[in-house]
Amino acid sequence: MKNKRILFIIIILLLIALLSFVFLKKGFLKILYPKKYNQIVSVYADKYDLDEELIYAVIKAESNFDKNAKSSKGAIGLMQLMEETAQDIAKKENIEIDYDNIKEELLDVDTNINIGSKYLKELLNKYGNKEIAVAAYNAGIGTVDNWIEKGIISKDGSNIENIPFKETNNYVRKILRAYKIYEELYN
Repeated sequence: MKNKRILFIIIILLLIALLSFVFLKKGFLKILYPKKYNQIVSVYADKYDLDEELIYAVIKAESNFDKNAKSSKGAIGLMQLMEETAQDIAKKENIEIDYDNIKEELLDVDTNINIGSKYLKELLNKYGNKEIAVAAYNAGIGTVDNWIEKGIISKDGSNIENIPFKETNNYVRKILRAYKIYEELYN
């Protein structure tokens, strides 16, 4: 009798936990997928005609909103930009930065989101779809162009699962998953 009562209590608690999760899921997901720096993201999404959700997905995947993030490969800030890439984009777009202190510049939230968003827009313009653009954001334009030339992936992104670099393959999936979550949560 005592065991049945304990089992009944456990089942009730599990049901309460499950129902709580179902009803609180959206709130919980908003904690995991925040829209930090929303005023800055909004400015550059408008300026470069980008989906805010895509910018947030990149920031989430790249740095998880840690403005001081630095990768072992030298990428810096929220959108994990390489110094050389950031300098190229800044020069092309006449974005005023102190080239002698590029590392510090890339730790600035506004500068990082500005340059990262513009770079993302350039990739979207070049490839015409999110899947390939995001792959290039991670693996580099030359690498992605090589994969397309060799027929490993198609330019339309329809066979993105064929990306040969495991890291980039996982990265693209992570971005696309986060993008979908941001769309569902905030639209």
